[in-house]
Amino acid sequence: MRILAISGSLRARSSNTAALQAAARLAPRGVEVALFEGLAGLPHFNPDVDEAGPPPTVIEWRRRVEASDGLLISSPEYARGVAGALKNALDWLVSDPEFYEKPVAVINASQRSTHADAGLRLTLTTMSGRLIEPASITLPLLGRNLDAEGILADPALSAPLGDAMRAFASAIDAVRSTHRSG
Repeated sequence: MRILAISGSLRARSSNTAALQAAARLAPRGVEVALFEGLAGLPHFNPDVDEAGPPPTVIEWRRRVEASDGLLISSPEYARGVAGALKNALDWLVSDPEFYEKPVAVINASQRSTHADAGLRLTLTTMSGRLIEPASITLPLLGRNLDAEGILADPALSAPLGDAMRAFASAIDAVRSTHRSG
């Protein structure tokens, strides 16, 4: 099983990226979690460019989404909304079939980022993503300045994150079983 992890933060030391890195380490056996590192290289979404033929970075982005069994997303909140780089990446997926009914889980890395979390969930479901609620959690990382190792070392953080990863893998298995039998 392949899960593509996407951090909405472009910062070198990001709690969102750290949460995804910790989640990758807590994934059940047989689950590969790969961090997408091309967010900053995606051009601004433009339907005219898309119709004329998307650039290679967008083709690679779509290929990575298509090749994944699920998406694990963590985004900071900027000005009460989803980070622009992440929203731009999602815009490149709006009219393409790669995303349709794709299982998605959201890790909110700040207990105060309620607007971005709600907005991201709304965007994902509007795009026909299959939001897996038991795997979508908030980790109270705000102000803690933890890297992935620090998150893993704290049972109050690693336990719910591990539970979320197991729930996500189980939900993806259920979706895959439904598609095979249907």
